[in-house]
Amino acid sequence: MRQELGYKEKNGQFTKFGHWYADRVQDTQYRNGPWCDMFIAWAADKADLSQYVGEFAWTPSHAAWFMKQGAWTQKPEPGALVFFDWKGGKSYKGIDHVGIVEKVSGKKIHTIEANVDRIWLKRKTRETDKVVGYGIPRLVKASADKLGEIRSTERPFVPAPRVETGRGSPLDVLGTPPALLTAMVLMTVVLSLRITGRRRGTHRRLALPWNAPTTEREAAPARDGAPARERVTVPAKPAPAKPAEHVQAKPRPAPAPAARPPRTRVTASAATRHSTSTRRKPYEPD
Repeated sequence: MRQELGYKEKNGQFTKFGHWYADRVQDTQYRNGPWCDMFIAWAADKADLSQYVGEFAWTPSHAAWFMKQGAWTQKPEPGALVFFDWKGGKSYKGIDHVGIVEKVSGKKIHTIEANVDRIWLKRKTRETDKVVGYGIPRLVKASADKLGEIRSTERPFVPAPRVETGRGSPLDVLGTPPALLTAMVLMTVVLSLRITGRRRGTHRRLALPWNAPTTEREAAPARDGAPARERVTVPAKPAPAKPAEHVQAKPRPAPAPAARPPRTRVTASAATRHSTSTRRKPYEPD
């Protein structure tokens, strides 16, 4: 910062500090703007103190930032930023100039100021009657450190490190939320289909052999010379009652048994006579 003492702005109020700030905020209007506060932002950046000093081009905003940080005071000290109101006001809204306190001598302060005497960066000795207040970077740093300590205690328990396990089984998927949700949906669909089927009467009893009604078994035809088998009638299961409007069919009569063929009786005497009259003795002469 002290190496820049004696710097003089160029034509059109152009300065290297305004040029740096314009590139910083991507706004070209600051290249030719009042540069007292832009010089302080440039110096803080070079010293890596921007987080404690701030980067501003408009002095009222810079003073308000110190107030929010709890680093605003009425007592000067070396290293403090001093804010002036040339009209003698005491509100930060009327601030129109800023400098850096280099040392304090009684009721006077020795400062380094930019854009002073319209074109210079130089040292000045000031009375304090035009001073609105002081921004203290030291207090900003202390507040930041304290805030960091508070944040570090927000998680007093450090979580245990996760243990990497081996490759899981494909069956592990069954316990996952998507698998459980799928199972619940399938169960709901199955139950709804069963309830709907019962309401519509679509569940019917299968016509299995043991469920079929029994009928009369026809008697087997008689063989030659053998008596016919006895016909066995198995009573059928009663059919369910039908509505009155349906006419009940008449039962079909059972078929009559087949007629037996008449037998021809042959007497023993006739057979004997026939055999005697026709047969000859082998040694009987003709």
